[in-house]
Amino acid sequence: MSKIYDILLDNIKIGTTALENADAPMGVVFGRINFISIQSGYAFFLEYCLKNSIDFQHDAETRLIQTRSITGLRILDTTGYEIKGEACSISGMDDDSYEVYVEAIPFPFYNEEFQHHVIADKKRFLK
Repeated sequence: MSKIYDILLDNIKIGTTALENADAPMGVVFGRINFISIQSGYAFFLEYCLKNSIDFQHDAETRLIQTRSITGLRILDTTGYEIKGEACSISGMDDDSYEVYVEAIPFPFYNEEFQHHVIADKKRFLK
């Protein structure tokens, strides 16, 4: 069973994620956002990015939004420990899903917290 992490934006919980995907050699994890009380991720993040001068790209027609690093975006494990990296961002569209990304998580913490991703990556090269 995978861990569930809380997603906080400016210390307000906006959803959860399993951080089910990774690029282990780069120290990256990412996962689908399960929003809490947010109907449109596009409208929510568009308003937030404009209000807070966050660097982002968007397409109003497809309701796609991609951000760069959002300093107020935090990912916490069940004990309240923050999963820290060089950047934390989101990407997605209303008709599909949104994902949260944590990039350049330092080692050895990455190996400890995301050992399953490290093992899966090593197995890819053993075939």
